[in-house]
Amino acid sequence: MFTGLVQCMGEVLGLRPRGSGAVLAVRAPRLAAPGDPLALGESVATDGACLSVTAVRGDAFEAEVLEETLRCTMLGDLRPGDRVDLERALRVGDRLGGHLVSGHVDEVGRLLAKRPEGADFRLRFACSPAFARGTVRKGSVAVAGVSLTVAALGGDWFEVAAIPTTLRETVLGALPVGGRANLEADLIGAYVRRALGRDSLSLEQLIAAGFAD
Repeated sequence: MFTGLVQCMGEVLGLRPRGSGAVLAVRAPRLAAPGDPLALGESVATDGACLSVTAVRGDAFEAEVLEETLRCTMLGDLRPGDRVDLERALRVGDRLGGHLVSGHVDEVGRLLAKRPEGADFRLRFACSPAFARGTVRKGSVAVAGVSLTVAALGGDWFEVAAIPTTLRETVLGALPVGGRANLEADLIGAYVRRALGRDSLSLEQLIAAGFAD
């Protein structure tokens, strides 16, 4: 489990095939705190995708990427020199500054527009209609592993507002219009939709259930 608060960016050293999957190597000297090195088997969110560390080599680590992960994320697009957002797994008792992020990417979105808005920036991403239906304005969404608040929403797109620090410290700052990013919908919302057995709720249904009038 993660929070969507990126700890640092790592540099991709390589992505080599292994069977039907691949092995990703990332240099991340800032990832491990002093006295708290990465351990074999621990989880690291890499551009929002939960990967397990299979090797630690100096200031770099390796992780196996399953065929399913390559198919459902944009990790297969990575090339040496690319930057990736990194976050170690949440400890019980840690501050939850972002929102609950599982690291299980729902789909890959595409940046449609990036424009300044005062001192901040507004980013619009294309997504599937199903993803949009499971997203709410002022709710949470993870983009490339970054916890963001939904500022606007359409049938197949959503917008988020980002402060300059977020763009400077994550891969979102260098993401070009047309670029792809991993998307994960709010985890709590996904469980609510599953329990209700539907993708969306109408105003009539909310009134009938006593939540609105």
